[in-house]
Amino acid sequence: MSDFCVVMTTAASADTVQRLIDKALGEGLAACVQALPMNSHYVWEGAIVHAAETLMLFKAKTADYQALEAAIRAGHDYETPEIIRLDIAAGLPAYLQWIVDSTR
Repeated sequence: MSDFCVVMTTAASADTVQRLIDKALGEGLAACVQALPMNSHYVWEGAIVHAAETLMLFKAKTADYQALEAAIRAGHDYETPEIIRLDIAAGLPAYLQWIVDSTR
């Protein structure tokens, strides 16, 4: 298992995006969050949905994943938010150390 991960989630509301970013950074659950506008297309409750959303990529320690997931769930306005952890297999050692230094 990797010591570091990227956690992905999406949200449609700018308020939700800011709330999730501020909570993760403020509590030291992520060192960095990148927010990218995107168009999502998916099936929800039997209907095809086309939505403008923001994709957030949280750079974090794997040890903090459970707390980060809980923070995202608590602050999210979706009934079933996308929360996916992607383990980082390798990375620039100085960058990975920065994650350590910037989180709890």
